[in-house]
Amino acid sequence: MKNVLKETAGLFIGNLLLAFAVGMFLLPNNVLSGGVSGISLLLSPFIPLDEATIILGLNVILLLSGWACLGFKFMVNSCVSSLLYPILLMIIQSLFTVPVVDPLLAAIFGGLLAGVGVGIVIKQGASTGGMDIPPLIANKYLHVDVSKAVMVTDALTVVFGLFVYGFEEVLIGLVSVYVTAVGLSKALTYGTGEKAKSLQIISDKYEAISQAIQEKLERGVTFIESEGGYTRERRKLVLVAVSDKEYSRAINIINAIDRKAFVIVTDATDVHGEGFTDIVRI
Repeated sequence: MKNVLKETAGLFIGNLLLAFAVGMFLLPNNVLSGGVSGISLLLSPFIPLDEATIILGLNVILLLSGWACLGFKFMVNSCVSSLLYPILLMIIQSLFTVPVVDPLLAAIFGGLLAGVGVGIVIKQGASTGGMDIPPLIANKYLHVDVSKAVMVTDALTVVFGLFVYGFEEVLIGLVSVYVTAVGLSKALTYGTGEKAKSLQIISDKYEAISQAIQEKLERGVTFIESEGGYTRERRKLVLVAVSDKEYSRAINIINAIDRKAFVIVTDATDVHGEGFTDIVRI
C-alpha cells in the first residue's frame, strides 16, 4: 500500500508539474518544446482541434506501443498518467491567467518544469505517454540514456517546426529541449546515490594512510599502480570514496600521517555500492 501511494503521488505531482509547464509557459508562448505538446503545436494549424485534444489522441496511439514493448504494469501506470495529464492541463488553462513573459524565459522555465515532471513520472515506472515512450523502449533494448534519447526525439520534433514556424521559434524550441533534458536527468538521478568525494592519495606512507582510513572511517580503499613521470619511481596510489561529511576527517587522517602527501579531490555526484546507497535501475 505504501508503494502504491508513493507511485500515485509521484504520478500526480509529475503530471501536475508537466501540465503547469505546458499550460502556463510552453503552449501560450508557442514554444516548440518537443514531445506531444510540441507535435500538437505543429498539427494545430492543420487540425481543427484544441491542443489538449490532440495530445490525448497522440497519447492513446503511442500507449499501444508501450504496452507491447514495456509490459502491462507500465501500460496501466502510463494510461493513468496519460489521462491525468490532459485533464490537469485543461484545468490549469481554465483556472489560471497566463503570465506575459519573454518566449525565451518561457522556454527555460517551462522546459525545466516539464523535464522534472516527466522525470518524476518515469521514476514511478510510467510515462506521460506520447514521445516519452520511444526513448523508454530504446533504453530497455538498446541501453540508451533516457534523458539523451528524449532530447534527440524532441530536438527532431522542433527542427520539423521549420516547415510551420520561423527560424527564431526553432532556436527557442531547441533551448527548451535542452533545458528539459537537464531537468529530466536531474529528476531521474535525484536520491539514487549519495554525494561524496573521491580522493586520490600519493604518499610513501600509503600503507599507514590506507589502514587508518579503513579503521577510523570504515571505508574501503583501492591500490592503483602508478609511476612518477619525472622520477620514474613506482608506488601505489590510494583511491577512496568518502561522504561529504567524512571529507574533513579523511584529510585530517592523511595530514596526521604524512603532511607531504599529494591528494587529488574530486566531487563524486553519485556513489553506489557497499557503504553507500544501493544502485537504483531506471
